[in-house]
Amino acid sequence: MERPVEESCYWLARAPREGAEPLQGKLEADVAIVGGGFTGLWTALHLARLEPRLQVVVLEQQCVGYGASGRNAGMLSESIDHSHALAAAHFGEREAARLAALGRDNVDQMLNFLDERGIECDVERTGLLTVALLPSQLESLKAARDCASALGMTHHVLLDAAEVRAEIHCARYQGALFNPNAAILDPVRLALGLRREARKAGVVVHERTRVTGFEPAGSGVRVRSTGGEVVARRAVLATNAYSHFLLRRLRHRFIPLYDYVLASEPLSAAQRQVLGWRRRQGVTDARSFFKYYRLTADDRIVWGTSEAAYYPGNRVDTSCDHSERHYRALRESFVRHFPELDGLEFPYAWGGAIDATTRFTPFFGTALRGRVLYGLGFTGHGLGTTHLAGRVLAHLALERSSEILDLEMVRRKPLPYPPEPLRSLAVRAVTRALRRVDEGARPGFLLRLLDVLGIGLSS
Repeated sequence: MERPVEESCYWLARAPREGAEPLQGKLEADVAIVGGGFTGLWTALHLARLEPRLQVVVLEQQCVGYGASGRNAGMLSESIDHSHALAAAHFGEREAARLAALGRDNVDQMLNFLDERGIECDVERTGLLTVALLPSQLESLKAARDCASALGMTHHVLLDAAEVRAEIHCARYQGALFNPNAAILDPVRLALGLRREARKAGVVVHERTRVTGFEPAGSGVRVRSTGGEVVARRAVLATNAYSHFLLRRLRHRFIPLYDYVLASEPLSAAQRQVLGWRRRQGVTDARSFFKYYRLTADDRIVWGTSEAAYYPGNRVDTSCDHSERHYRALRESFVRHFPELDGLEFPYAWGGAIDATTRFTPFFGTALRGRVLYGLGFTGHGLGTTHLAGRVLAHLALERSSEILDLEMVRRKPLPYPPEPLRSLAVRAVTRALRRVDEGARPGFLLRLLDVLGIGLSS
């Protein structure tokens, strides 16, 4: 039988099991936050910073970090949009430059917070290598470097084939773009550290508390759960790929996509020698369906794929947590990259849902006549972007002005996805088109049309 994700996900399996008690009975609060992942915890911490006497309650259905926050590869980047070029296409060059600078500063602020609070989550600011596997991808990396530079991001460094292979011994690499500002960390230990800091700031956290709905309560909102309720002035929905279960209107604004990940046994000294990888950079390749990988603190390889699975009807449940097809493809791709390590075992394998919008950036909004706020759509960059989203949601909840509320990303929603069955048909058609591009073909009519519409799937 397939192991539950708490045992099959490397980060969750090694985390301490003790958690916060479930909600029982009735509570009153200023702000109730639904979701104990990064979005919810950062929102709680920003609220506590802005209004230290505020009464904030966080309700989590499982355990802190159970969803995408604890199942990702633990690679922290400064990206808010999926690329600087895509940001410029969505919002214009001026806004793209602002987002680029905001993303860089956001990572600095986040890492400074972890250092100041002593949150131990195996942070290593080793940078990110985006590697080219085809000559055409190297040209794309050169264009990405030039675009970043034009927006004021001059720290990206282009490496040729010999330079990148000296860093990591893979004969497939044709070159790489290196961003020194990225980092790797343990996402579950980060979530637990944020929970600790939130509770120190007076935030009440209840885990194993399934929220069942919202309803008006005077000028505020009642958040109903299986064990009780919270009556608050405002509620924040921070459930990302699970959001449509509580707000059905959101089902057209994003699709949940399952990424799948492996984690190896610890590498021996001889295996590390074969790989090189002395600087321990995070790595992703330049394909549309890219692989991403990094080393853990105990020298395991975490190896994942962005070739995600969509389950019709926006399905998100435990039946989607494993995919043998994806696991087999991941193992085969690892051997193609590093044939000398054929035979390396991967005892951990798991999946998790990310929330993808048509423009690949977060979006924000309200429901129940402003009583409920939400923010979602992190599409694989949530490790850093949720810190920024928490700032946005905290200011919205307090109705406090801030320059970040003027961002187009905050003010304007992405185009909706079509309903089923068109949604599943569209996902399959785009998947086939992107695979052809990854094999070296030029984007066809479908991808060019999506680009014109601002749906930058071919980026």
